[in-house]
Amino acid sequence: MPELEAQLTGMTRPVFDQIVPSAIRQFDNQIKDIPGILKLTLGEPDFNAPDHVKQATIDAINQNRSHYAPAAGLPELRETISTYLTKLNQVTYDPQTEILVTVGATEAIAAAMGTVLGAGDEVIIPTPIFPLYITTAQIDGATPVLVDTSVDDYVLTPARLTATLAAHPRAKMLVLNYPTNPTGVTYTDSQLQALAAVIRKHKLLVLADEIYCELAYDQPHVSISTLLPERTIVINGVSKTFAMTGYRVGYLAAPAALTQQIAKLHGALVTAAPTPMMAAATDALLHGSADTADMKAQYHERRDFLVQALNQLGFTTAQPNGAFYVFAKIPADEEQDDRTFALKVAQQAKVAVVPGSCFGPGGEGHVRLSYAADMDKLQEAVKRLAAYRANKLSVDVSA
Repeated sequence: MPELEAQLTGMTRPVFDQIVPSAIRQFDNQIKDIPGILKLTLGEPDFNAPDHVKQATIDAINQNRSHYAPAAGLPELRETISTYLTKLNQVTYDPQTEILVTVGATEAIAAAMGTVLGAGDEVIIPTPIFPLYITTAQIDGATPVLVDTSVDDYVLTPARLTATLAAHPRAKMLVLNYPTNPTGVTYTDSQLQALAAVIRKHKLLVLADEIYCELAYDQPHVSISTLLPERTIVINGVSKTFAMTGYRVGYLAAPAALTQQIAKLHGALVTAAPTPMMAAATDALLHGSADTADMKAQYHERRDFLVQALNQLGFTTAQPNGAFYVFAKIPADEEQDDRTFALKVAQQAKVAVVPGSCFGPGGEGHVRLSYAADMDKLQEAVKRLAAYRANKLSVDVSA
């Protein structure tokens, strides 16, 4: 096994010495080998990709679509995305110049942030949030400005954004991920209108990660791109909507002048997304609406069950109006260090949840549970948590 020559140590960029591996994965590694552990940690659908999507992939392979696609993505996929976004967000993007197909939404985020942000720049990131945006900003040499939204029901308010921009005039970008991972909270039209009014007053781009937009339950999803098309980079993909996480097809849409710059970094990073997978994504967007509706109905039922059950067990939950997560405040009579609590629940109840502090300020004292799991699994998890809570309360009473 080769070891790096001693005089070559320390040659990586210093920023990587300060970036720690994913706290979510670190915790998962701690508990994954517990016998009988039931995991509510996964951030991906438990459904399989639709059969017609699988067939489209097979057909593309059998047709020898095994060569490089254009760097921006297959033309038919970009045209389909344009039509899809026109219907979804009421914004029409030119498929030739304003849409870029990427290797998952993750690469779209990395390419967009890497094109815009550099040393000395600041990016506003409301928290709790999936930590990818924070890490990406740090890699780019930018400074993440973390804004705790927990005191405002997990939405960024106009007043808090105004105050943050006053304190950080060098901010070039605002990240909005909604429905939000980990809380499932989303924004209403009136809330977005109020935010847009603030954003218009500043030299600020919006990175709108709307990967969960089709999984909004209690109100229709509204894209901020509808209000601010001239300064929004929309991030989306087929992973969550069509249960195609392994296909790794995402995309972004933005004004042409910006998209064409992002395309340069995208091309340097990956050349192009894989051709058969883009053919599958085209089929999903064209023919997958019924599949999404069926998955969404099941998620909705699971959400209602899990939220009610957790509240009965003493947790306090944010109202998750989208995605497939419940963000729950640990009961007051429990250990409030969320990592310690999550480890205890994993060991004693054999239920794996994610510590809320993994998602930044405002996540402390909470845990995230994924209901991307069938009802049998959720019912068993609740049964185990109920037994754990009953035992905890009986011990405390007798103590």
